[in-house]
Amino acid sequence: MNKTELIDQIAERTGISKKDVGAVIDGLFVEVSQVVAKGEDKVTIPGFVSFEQVNRKARKGFNPQTGEPITIPAANAVKVTAGNKLKAYARGTEHPPA
Repeated sequence: MNKTELIDQIAERTGISKKDVGAVIDGLFVEVSQVVAKGEDKVTIPGFVSFEQVNRKARKGFNPQTGEPITIPAANAVKVTAGNKLKAYARGTEHPPA
């Protein structure tokens, strides 16, 4: 499902206009992006998903073509973690709301 299809489904389910649903989803993306970019906080939707910035330490690796050792520099990355309810829906042990 892409963003347009998601907007269509939410608008149909809630009776809210597609334009308003799109604005809310865009706002969610902006807010999550800003929090993750700052790296000072974590965005959590309880039971569903959380987003946070993590710092990966420098480490040693190998060039897969030559086998030579290389140093992979430290970097910031985003960590997205599925919550318990989302995991249960994926496993099939619970059913999502209708």
